[in-house]
Amino acid sequence: MAARDRIGIGNDVHRLVPGRRLVLGGVEIPYERGLEGWSDADALVHAVIDALLGATGLGDIGQHFPPGAAEWKDISSLELLRRVTGELKEKGWAVGNVDATIVAEAPRLSGYFVSMRRAMGEALGVAEELVNVKAGTSEGMGFTGRGEGIAVMAVALVRPA
Repeated sequence: MAARDRIGIGNDVHRLVPGRRLVLGGVEIPYERGLEGWSDADALVHAVIDALLGATGLGDIGQHFPPGAAEWKDISSLELLRRVTGELKEKGWAVGNVDATIVAEAPRLSGYFVSMRRAMGEALGVAEELVNVKAGTSEGMGFTGRGEGIAVMAVALVRPA
């Protein structure tokens, strides 16, 4: 049977902590706290990676880049995205498009969407028009509403190369 387009869903959550840079979509955003994690903790890119891996049946980000492994300490998540994109190509897949939603009370992120789309599009090897990023709040409810962390949901379409 011929391969067909496939869709994957990704999700990532990181706690906001002092003393860390806030990086989303490969873009550093000025803010008094950043996301806690082993790599640069870019929850947006991590969710996109999981969506791509899910679409292709290749597991999840933790299987490919285990937290605690010295080689991934403080690495740019865009580099991880480049590696996953390369693996997908090797297995005969091409990225169709990506859509992601960031859930955060603060900071305001809309001014960074174009840069995020550009950075992720470059890492994915696709036009930035095929990468969409948006954000919303949780209206003060839950851990994101209290400003304790940031959550991201992403969906990705892959097709046979």
